Amino acid sequence: ALLSLQAAARRSTTALLSILGNLFICTIILRDRKLRAMVTNHFLLSLAVADVLVGAVAIPCAQMTDAGLPQGRPSLCLLMICTLLIFTQASVFGLLAIAVERYISILKPFQYLSLMSPQNSVLVILSSWALATIIGLLPLMGWHKPFPADGECNFDAVIEETYLVYFNFLACMLLPLLAMLILYGRIFLEAKRQIRKVAEREVDVSRQARRRLVLHKELRLAASLFIVLFGFILCWLPLHILNCLKLFCPACPIPDPLVLATIILSHANSAINPVVYVFRMRSFRQAFVAAFSCTWHPLPASTPGRFSTSGLTPSNRLELASRNSSLPGK
Repeated sequence: ALLSLQAAARRSTTALLSILGNLFICTIILRDRKLRAMVTNHFLLSLAVADVLVGAVAIPCAQMTDAGLPQGRPSLCLLMICTLLIFTQASVFGLLAIAVERYISILKPFQYLSLMSPQNSVLVILSSWALATIIGLLPLMGWHKPFPADGECNFDAVIEETYLVYFNFLACMLLPLLAMLILYGRIFLEAKRQIRKVAEREVDVSRQARRRLVLHKELRLAASLFIVLFGFILCWLPLHILNCLKLFCPACPIPDPLVLATIILSHANSAINPVVYVFRMRSFRQAFVAAFSCTWHPLPASTPGRFSTSGLTPSNRLELASRNSSLPGK
């Protein structure tokens, strides 16, 4: 009983931190026109909304189902269980969209405007949420175990391990995560190649310094977003490993404290992202400082000229300018 109370307290704390932290991120993006114009922030906003819903809806639902509630209402029970599956899958698709956007920005700058317009980003976000909802609601559509005779609602007693392992983990989570790791690998290699290429050019010093600065900023942004992805993997992988163990080795003993720890760790992922944004991204860090100093000054990242109103990132604009300049080797 003491273990359950401690777990409930940790879950509640995690839920509160997830709600407050991600609402703060949403507020920063929505209040600043220049931040809203950045396509990357569209996907960060979607990711923050998913994390808010995890704290406000999914974690309370998980606590209720752990207590066996609601009793005798199978459809409501499955719907409550599926909320976490939906929001987690939306996060996976959001992370994948961010990786693709960064890849296009650095490796295909000439196609960026046509592929990553604000309208296309909204379409991608809506499609991702629709697909995540379908995937997460499959247990409600019939892919579940027979309900216990006592009518209690419990995740392990209701959700099929085959759905969790073969479909939810291997197909819908592991494959996208592998694709993201490959994309970020290409991004870092290309960014470093461009920085080295600029350093070797004998061009105007101010132009060279500006180009190197922009490329370093793009690389830092990609690194920050990779940390978000890495945190997601670290928080969710232990729980999925236990699910695989339950499926492939039913007789293997799994201590209850270990199960609770992996569940709380997976929930904690929703509270981690705002911390990464604040410590790694200047615009969010400035807004965080301003919020606690009771002022809200325009963010340095939002000053005119840093991001063009056309939606191009700095590296895109610089790449286009350099292609049309008279630099050696062009």
